Amino acid sequence: MLIRRCVALAAALALLPAAAFSQGKTAPKDAKLYFITPHDGQRVRCGFSVRFGLRNMGVTHAGDEHQNAGHHHLLVDVNDPIDPKEPILQDKSHLHFGAGQTETLLELPPGMHTLQLVPGDAKHYPFEPPIVSEKITVRVRQPATAK
Repeated sequence: MLIRRCVALAAALALLPAAAFSQGKTAPKDAKLYFITPHDGQRVRCGFSVRFGLRNMGVTHAGDEHQNAGHHHLLVDVNDPIDPKEPILQDKSHLHFGAGQTETLLELPPGMHTLQLVPGDAKHYPFEPPIVSEKITVRVRQPATAK
């Protein structure tokens, strides 16, 4: 019986480091993520500027293990919730800014689009609890036709 308990305890302790790395770092309680531009409901031209704002937390490069700091991810037309136990995807709808960028020039097709920001830790995991900006909607205008 004692051997079983020791084996079970050893197995549980061996799994603890894996559990610690399976999700993001703890977020500062007063961190706030937001869009500086564009504003919710704004009509924009194709090739518009998006500027990210982050309060009470730092911005760093992906891979850097700084306390209370991360890098931005921009979610474009994403409806699924972020899973805090999985790294943030990287594809055409999940844009990574791992060099510490706080703005980008975004080119989207004409129509309505949603944008949302999520910071990730050094390994692209969301912070715990996840910090997310409000989801905003922009309308990309049709390009002017040449006469």
